[in-house]
Order: sequence, then C-alpha cells, then structure tokens
Amino acid sequence: MKKAVYNILPGTEEILKTMGEQIKLARLRRGLSAELIAERAGISRASLWKVENGNPAVAMGIYAAVLHALNNLDKDLLLVAKDDELGRQLQDLDLIVRKRAPRRSE
Repeated sequence: MKKAVYNILPGTEEILKTMGEQIKLARLRRGLSAELIAERAGISRASLWKVENGNPAVAMGIYAAVLHALNNLDKDLLLVAKDDELGRQLQDLDLIVRKRAPRRSE
C-alpha cells in the first residue's frame, strides 16, 4: 500500500509533535495506561502511539476521541481559532457600509 504524502509545513509538524507530547503527558499524569486510553477511545494502541508522536496522518476525530478518553479534554478543541483576530479584521474590511442618499435640493 502506498503511503500518503502530506504537505505539512515544518512549523505545523512541530505543533503536532508538541500536541502529541502534551497528550502523552496528560495520560501519564493521570496514571492511565496506553491500553486503557486506546480502549476508551475505540482505537488501537498503534493509533494512540501515532497520536502521541504527533503523526499528521492521524484523523482529527481520533485526536478528539483520545482527548475525550482523557476525561473530557476534547472541550479544549473549542479554543482552536477562537480569537481569530486576522479573520475578524478581514471580515470587517468587507462589510458594506450603507451611505445615505444625498438630500434633495428644493
């Protein structure tokens, strides 16, 4: 089977690796085994290993399932792009500003 190729920037790869490390540390702090988290998330231990290594080929849903298995940490996903300052500024630039019609001269 041919391996999928992902166009991931180096900065994004580092973010995924950091996220994977944080997920692993959260599991270890709670004293939970990889087997238990994988079972709770409904995935294999190999998939959990990929999550904890920040593999970009893992689906976002699997990351969410693992975070949920770690006692509802999936709620933190709501913080993604919460304060999108650039997007809000771009949106504001596209807003149509109504102009009043000039007054009639009598």
